[in-house]
Amino acid sequence: MRLTLATYNIHGCVGLDGRYDPGRIVEVLRELDADIVALQEVDSPGHHGLELLWRLAHEVKLTPIAGPTLLERKGHYGNAVLTRCSPADVRLMDLSQPGREPRGAIDMEIACNGERLQVIATHLGLRPWERRLQVEELLKRFSRRHCVLMGDLNEWFLWGRPLRWIKRIFGHAPALRTFPSAVPIFALDRIWVRPPATLLRMEVHKTPRSRQASDHLPLKAAVEW
Repeated sequence: MRLTLATYNIHGCVGLDGRYDPGRIVEVLRELDADIVALQEVDSPGHHGLELLWRLAHEVKLTPIAGPTLLERKGHYGNAVLTRCSPADVRLMDLSQPGREPRGAIDMEIACNGERLQVIATHLGLRPWERRLQVEELLKRFSRRHCVLMGDLNEWFLWGRPLRWIKRIFGHAPALRTFPSAVPIFALDRIWVRPPATLLRMEVHKTPRSRQASDHLPLKAAVEW
């Protein structure tokens, strides 16, 4: 089984020019052509549902899985996954901490070519103490031999405890710079795969469109079991 994975913080479809343009995000998703894409900061301003997610899924012909962390009358906001595989079981995790922006994760089983894969897609908090608590909760959930953790971890410190804990479970994974998209300095967006030997390659998706569409660049990985 060979799959292409990607994680992409779409910044509510607001590009570096300050313009809201879902069409640019659609174009980047088409460039990625991934089997499973974890999305962060999926926003639906001025609406009462998840219209943006459904639009993106329709345009790229992938199945949407919603994981909103803010549910409001003016619109929903949070995480999502787009996939061409078959979602077998989906569980939403609340990783919110008192006094901080609500955070969560999508913990799902995906069926691909007769195999089962556990994928957790997340967007962690900005404070170090938040991330430590959130990573502890996430790592308790992994139960399958074949599994993936991906998303915007907001971890600025490559030597921080959360990353050390993740490496104990998943082993080493490249830390590639994805933020800010114009001149990437920080490896905020990450993909880990278990077993680590199944990772064939990983790369930052740098194109003229991806540099403009969001303040993050997408991260893309090819895996084979």
